[in-house]
Amino acid sequence: MTRRPPLVIGHRGAPGYRPEHSRSSYDLALEMGVDAVEPDIVVSRDGVLVVRHENEISGTTDVTTRPAFADRRTTKTVDGETLTGWFAEDFTWDELSTLRAVERLPEIRPASATFDGQQPILRLRDVLDLVRAASLAQGREIGVVVEIKHATYFAGLGWDVAALLAAELREAGWAAGELPLVVESFESTVLARVREHGVRGSYVYLLEASGRPFDLFAVQGRAARTYPQTASPAGLDELVGRIDGISVDKRMILAPDRLGHATGPSRIPADAHERGLRIFTWTCRPENRFLVGQFRGRGGPAAFGDYEAEWALIRDAGVDGVFVDHADLGVGFFAGAEAGTGAGTGVR
Repeated sequence: MTRRPPLVIGHRGAPGYRPEHSRSSYDLALEMGVDAVEPDIVVSRDGVLVVRHENEISGTTDVTTRPAFADRRTTKTVDGETLTGWFAEDFTWDELSTLRAVERLPEIRPASATFDGQQPILRLRDVLDLVRAASLAQGREIGVVVEIKHATYFAGLGWDVAALLAAELREAGWAAGELPLVVESFESTVLARVREHGVRGSYVYLLEASGRPFDLFAVQGRAARTYPQTASPAGLDELVGRIDGISVDKRMILAPDRLGHATGPSRIPADAHERGLRIFTWTCRPENRFLVGQFRGRGGPAAFGDYEAEWALIRDAGVDGVFVDHADLGVGFFAGAEAGTGAGTGVR
């Protein structure tokens, strides 16, 4: 991919306008000119890779309205967090395919919620095929950024997510490097396993602003390195040669103080680039609810604040890619931006 940084990645499609991970969300993002789209994957009871933000699906599907599935409601512990709801791994793909997508944030995005109940949920294969078709139709390379969710949790249920993903990518023609592919996860161990399967692409380690990765915590307990420690110079040193880049919570770049005012940009982008690592950030959203303090405006949480001022700080920090919910705004703001030298801009 030849565009200058930062790449604009449609975060679950274009969920600022349509229910996330729905067909229309992806179609809209692709029409609006994103460089790549990002599907999250979880596993069904019969081993199908399903595109959902989380394995608990009551917030993004109409499962709560389906009497036939009422007895599937249960309580589980996922990555150390106790959750009650309906879980993808308790349904076959045939059952999941009867569900319809709904808006996860209806109070913030009521216009998107008007599309509730209209579209089935998707498999990873559906998104891979959709992006390939859009690339051909538009005459440009469009990438896929696959996020693996809860790999250690699914391993405890007997699923090798790395093997499932490698097989799916290979069958769909996305594993040999001819199409722009990124594999990302908050768990570094699953990234290593996917790479061992010979999948050619870029491998990106997702970092939260706080906490520890569950794969390491499950083995090392509180001795496991935290995400902020991983983003330190010493932590980044240990990533060199193992991954191609990191993708950080935008707060790790903006560095808000106790009043919510950005004090950044932080040193993290420069530190990553000095070690030959790319750096992406998530998620650039225009609504007040998601902006740091000084960029919020009037009109309540759903109104747009001074998002361009916040995004300018992120752009000027030198990031190589940004995840956006409003694809048109992201492309309009970041396309062609001079975002520093970076460590390479392609998603191959």
